[in-house]
Amino acid sequence: MGRRFGWLWAAYSASAIGTWLAFDAFSVIAVIVLHAGPAEVALLAATGPAVGAVAAVPLGPWVEFRRKRPVMMAMDLARCAALLTIPAAYALGGLGLGQLLLVSVIVAAADITFNAASGAFLKTLVPAERLLTANSRFESTNWTALVLGPPLGGAAIGVFGPVATVVANAVSFLLSALGIRAVGGGEPRPERTGVERLRAADLLDGWRYILTSPALRPLFFNNLAVNALIMVAVPPLAVLMLGPLGFAPWQYGLAFAVPCLGGLLGSRLARPLVARHGQARVLRTAGALRAVWPLGLAFVGPGLPGLLLVMAVEFGVITSSGVYNPVYATRRLECTPNDRVARTLSAWSITGKATTAALTALWGLLASLTGPRAAIALAGVLLLATLPLLRKETTTVRPSPATVPPSPAGPPPSR
Repeated sequence: MGRRFGWLWAAYSASAIGTWLAFDAFSVIAVIVLHAGPAEVALLAATGPAVGAVAAVPLGPWVEFRRKRPVMMAMDLARCAALLTIPAAYALGGLGLGQLLLVSVIVAAADITFNAASGAFLKTLVPAERLLTANSRFESTNWTALVLGPPLGGAAIGVFGPVATVVANAVSFLLSALGIRAVGGGEPRPERTGVERLRAADLLDGWRYILTSPALRPLFFNNLAVNALIMVAVPPLAVLMLGPLGFAPWQYGLAFAVPCLGGLLGSRLARPLVARHGQARVLRTAGALRAVWPLGLAFVGPGLPGLLLVMAVEFGVITSSGVYNPVYATRRLECTPNDRVARTLSAWSITGKATTAALTALWGLLASLTGPRAAIALAGVLLLATLPLLRKETTTVRPSPATVPPSPAGPPPSR
């Protein structure tokens, strides 16, 4: 894959490890340091990503017409600086919920902007036939970090205090920025026809392209619905397992940590499965499998059988997702012209974060009215209703010449 991709992969690895070391760190700080209640913790979990998504709306078209590598480094440094204000305020005794909310908004907006720029940059860095390999490596790294990060982060909090993982996450973004800088190489400034100023139409261009693309539209709606409905069941499941069913916190953590090994397995299987069965078939099969498992969580009971049931269901969901995610990410890049990648990925991420935040809040209300088991069951049933969206994804769309990045065998582009 080359030295430049190696540095990009190293940068991704550093930020992934930091992110999962600091898994749910803001909620931990809110509870331990600020003595926040359930309503405040829920507000923190939902508001930051939702407001960050709205703040990122104008950044997609702005990124489209900028060199992507400097944007990625700037977003890493912005996240690093924002996160470092938390241990500083904690040391000075001035940390409050408002600051946590503000930092979560900045980090969420920077996340969306970074992902939009990195997707566009990857298309110019890696030949089209190697995109699936690249995305599979990123997926494997992410699941490895997810297996190791939360347990190590919990231990770090116990030894070094409640803000230790936030410091580690900030440092990981700094290391990521340095890794992206080391990628080197030339990157041409994207050309724009017409005026240079940001137009109102640019803000909607990403959504317009998604909704008018026969290849992207079913992927978009399926991914939007499935991701949100999987996530909305997590808080009711936590209430059910840690409350009426009597599981200890370490058992709850174990129930989700062990199945993450399935994500590592799935990401390693994605490339050979596509080579044998084709991209469209793998998308349909893996996408369907990740939607059929979660209904089983509604039948979880107490004791070892219940714990094993949760592990089995989560292993199925995560393994299927491990196969699906890199194939889906590759398909999305292949079907998006180079001059629209940043806007398209921004629109995709913004909609996903906002939808998940809104439905999570709604499912919390539903669980309080009907009980957590009923809320989990409804999410599982609705997931089954997403399957028809995948049936529209039946053929492999070949990228147009405009979507194929320049060959790395040619002369390096000028800065």
